[in-house]
Amino acid sequence: MKNVIVVGGSLIVAFAFNFFLIPFGILSSGISGIAILFGLITPVSIGLLNFLFNLPLVILGYYKLGKEITINTLISIVSLSIFMYILPVMPITDNILLSTIFGGVISGVGIGIILKYSGTSGGLDIIAVIVSRNSNISVGLLLTAMNGIIVIISGAVFNWDIALYTLLSIYITGKMLNTIYTDHIKLTMQIVTSKGEPIRKEILASVYRGMTIMEGAGGYSQEKKQILMMVVTRYETIQIKNIVRKHDKDAFINIFETVEIDGKFAKNSV
Repeated sequence: MKNVIVVGGSLIVAFAFNFFLIPFGILSSGISGIAILFGLITPVSIGLLNFLFNLPLVILGYYKLGKEITINTLISIVSLSIFMYILPVMPITDNILLSTIFGGVISGVGIGIILKYSGTSGGLDIIAVIVSRNSNISVGLLLTAMNGIIVIISGAVFNWDIALYTLLSIYITGKMLNTIYTDHIKLTMQIVTSKGEPIRKEILASVYRGMTIMEGAGGYSQEKKQILMMVVTRYETIQIKNIVRKHDKDAFINIFETVEIDGKFAKNSV
C-alpha cells in the first residue's frame, strides 16, 4: 500500500513539474531542480537526468536511513522519472506567477506525501531527512536553505526574474511540505512490557534510534516488567507500535511530545 501511495505522490510531483514549472524555466527544489536545469539547456531527457543524479544519494540513504526508506525512494525516483518522461510539458496557464504558486503548492503536496509514507523523492530530501533526524530542524526549512544554490544557478543561467520565481516556488514547496510532513516533531515513547528483549532487538534492527531500558513491576500484579524508553519521530511511532504488538499484545505504550533534546539522537549514542 505504501508503494502505491509513493507512486501517487511521484505522479503529483511530475504533474507540478511538467505543467507548471518547466514550461516557464522555473526550477524545483533539490536534485530535481538541477535535472530540470540541465534538461532545459541540453537535449537529454529531464527524467533520465533526475534518475542518474539521484543514484549516489540513494546509496547514501541506504546506509543512513535504512532499507525500507531506500526502497521507497528508488520507487519514487524511478516513477517520477517515468512520469516526467510520459507527461507532456505544457503550461496550464500563461501566467508565470500562477504557475509558480500552484507548481510550488502541488509539488510540496506530492513530496510531503512521499516523505510521510517512509520515502523521499531523492536528492536533497535524503540529506535533509538525515540531518532532521539528528536535530530539531524541520525538513522543509533544511530544503529551503540548501536550495539557495539552485536559485543562484537559475539567475546565472537564465535571468534573475526566473531566479526569484524559483525562490518563491521553493519557499511555497517547503511550507506545504512542513504542513504535511511533521517528522521533525520528536516524541518520547515509554513501552512497558514483559517481552522486552525481542522487542529491543527488532527495534534496534529496524529503527535508527537508541533506547534506555529500566526494570519495573506491575503495581497490581507485581509482575516484573521492562520499560523501554526512546525518543522518536512522529512517523516512527507507527512502525514501533507494530513491532511491540507483534511480540506483546498486552504491552502498555505511553507517547508524549518532547519539547527539547539535548544530546545525540542516533541509535549508537544512547
